[in-house]
Amino acid sequence: MLRWLTLCWTVLVLAACATSPPPSKPQPLTILVSIDGFRPDYLDRGVTPVLSGLAADGARASMRPSFPTKTFPNHYALVTGLRPDRNGVVENNMEDPAIPGVTFKMSNAQEVRDGRWWNEGEPIWVAAERAGIVSATMFWPGSEAAIRGVRPSFTRAFDQSVSADARVDQVLAWLDLPAARRPRLVTLYFDDVDTAGHDFGPDSAELNAAAAKVDAAMGRLQSGLTTRGLEANVVVVADHGMAPLSDDRRLFLDDILPVGAYRYLATGAFATLYPTPGHEAEVAGALMTPRAHLQCWAKADIPARFHYGRNPRVAPYLCLPDTGWRITTRDDKPSKPERGAHGYDNFSPDMAAIFIAQGPAFRRGVIVPTFDNVSVYPLLARLIGVPPAPNDGHLRDVAAALTR
Repeated sequence: MLRWLTLCWTVLVLAACATSPPPSKPQPLTILVSIDGFRPDYLDRGVTPVLSGLAADGARASMRPSFPTKTFPNHYALVTGLRPDRNGVVENNMEDPAIPGVTFKMSNAQEVRDGRWWNEGEPIWVAAERAGIVSATMFWPGSEAAIRGVRPSFTRAFDQSVSADARVDQVLAWLDLPAARRPRLVTLYFDDVDTAGHDFGPDSAELNAAAAKVDAAMGRLQSGLTTRGLEANVVVVADHGMAPLSDDRRLFLDDILPVGAYRYLATGAFATLYPTPGHEAEVAGALMTPRAHLQCWAKADIPARFHYGRNPRVAPYLCLPDTGWRITTRDDKPSKPERGAHGYDNFSPDMAAIFIAQGPAFRRGVIVPTFDNVSVYPLLARLIGVPPAPNDGHLRDVAAALTR
């Protein structure tokens, strides 16, 4: 009798195992990688086998950055889905009437970590953390601040001296954490290509070498994921492209406006200008005078296609040279010549940014038509499974890349 009962119990257990669902497969990670200043055509130079392989095995596009084509505004546009005029990060250098006496600059660590500058947008890691999804950010602009009271679970303060390989190793260290603490959303930032573009120009051997170095770091990331048995949807983007410069394509504010009639926050690929009190009419008249290779607008008159000029942080006047020209002052004596720049018209081909998406969520060998970079945000929300906050992007822009 005992033997018969034991046999029956064994049969019941086996039947239960046969009908129980298999253990659920872990959801793929989402890894957003920014290669600052990486133009789409760099992918065709034969120096990026890993990135080219990701593109061939997934989707690829030439992406249009938001205006102004600068680092902080576009990195925040990518993760909020809001153009700079709406996400509040309207320039790398800016002022806010509501934060008097303070100038936001990329180099000002105190202000970079002040959430007041970032709270007009909600980055994807905030939505993730609120949904209980662990996030980790490796040097992404905005991630050092508590935005709307939320920080990523893991982050690092920006340090340019940290090598591309070391940045990847930090990401892999986070992914080595126990499953409950392991991030499911990761951002990773490389600045090597942008630095080489500024210092040597977009067509230089030095830029190609920088692209190859970042490509090797991406290979390190892919190898690390494979070794750990981790499946990931990897989205590779850039914030903007790069245009070549030369010393014979310069415009001087000193030749346009009298000294003492204005001050500026930005020069180079564009200028942001503030009239000195009492000189408003003089500045307006001078800036509105037509000039070769330069257009200037009062903020209210900036063309609608730029989606720029309504935010209180936008300067009273914007001057935009032709792509490849610089606006500067005669007393500006840089320590070394700049051979490449960005910040120009976001419809300029030189300002285009790379987009690659590879992983289980993406179709293979797809070339997506050019789209605005704000559409990366709803894609990220889809990948991690959170409802997107109100944004300027459209998932339909990248729908052709998705498996479903």
